[in-house]
Amino acid sequence: MATFLGHKHDARRLAQKVVLMSPFGALCVYALYLLLGGGAPHLSHLSRHGTGTGNGTGTRAANGTEREWTARRRLPQALIVGVKKGGTRALLEFLRLHPDVRALGSEPHFFDRHYARGLPWYRSLMPKALEGQIVMEKTPRYFVTEETPARIYAMSRDIKLIVVVRDPITRAISDYTQIISKTPDIPSFETLTFKNRSTGQIDSLWSPLWIGLYATHLERWLAYFPLSQIHFVHGERLISDPARELGRVQDFLGLQRIVTDKHFYFNKTKGFPCLKKPEGSSKPHCLGKTKGRTHPKIEPEVIQKLREFYRPHNQRFYKISGQDFGWR
Repeated sequence: MATFLGHKHDARRLAQKVVLMSPFGALCVYALYLLLGGGAPHLSHLSRHGTGTGNGTGTRAANGTEREWTARRRLPQALIVGVKKGGTRALLEFLRLHPDVRALGSEPHFFDRHYARGLPWYRSLMPKALEGQIVMEKTPRYFVTEETPARIYAMSRDIKLIVVVRDPITRAISDYTQIISKTPDIPSFETLTFKNRSTGQIDSLWSPLWIGLYATHLERWLAYFPLSQIHFVHGERLISDPARELGRVQDFLGLQRIVTDKHFYFNKTKGFPCLKKPEGSSKPHCLGKTKGRTHPKIEPEVIQKLREFYRPHNQRFYKISGQDFGWR
């Protein structure tokens, strides 16, 4: 009997998702509902859910609780807040393989640029989701924007925050590589790294270097959120072992581990893992041409100066986050 009830629950859960996929979903749900002994629901109710555009509130379950069968736009329950050039796009695309994740594809920049537009505008951007699905978005600039933690806290005290971190030197070079792809006439990385190269003084306010001061930015978030609500993704391991990192993220979000190593293969040309079957497709897919750009060769002396500069900042970040990411 318990097995039958388990199958019944699974079938109804499947019906919730089928109903969004086709106008004929309503008929499928109606037939399935009758076979499961659920009685005859009102046809107008099913019609609303079949189109995916209705405003119904669901159907009452046997235990008297209300079950939500309508996809709605909701404010996110999880955010990928950083960091730029850390691997946030890859993480988002990997998570979108999960059937219980509904993620906005573009970066809305609500909490750093468009906050004045209000939460109703922000909600209108979100994809529709069923009850039990997690709505999320990613905007890497959030992590380093001073006002963002307080604004997110005002929206939700319980939201889950994800930060993809990467060796700050490699991240800075990647950031610079993206900049010169758009503005090729700017000075060299070596020139911009120093306030005064003859004295070796690092320009810590130069954006590619400033973003890598992870401990400084994290302390601002911890004034509002406990560390238990912040999950750090190891950017290097996201490339070398994406299934492992995705497993940890799924655990953090309270999801079943559905995205596993069977979903990935390593593209030697790009130097990145690619998806065997991305969302909505049966064809393999790698991230766009803007990912995996060839980095310029940086003078070893400058790399060494940056290692010395970042070492105490990295150690402080390890201590605050409770994780040693191994950047030396």
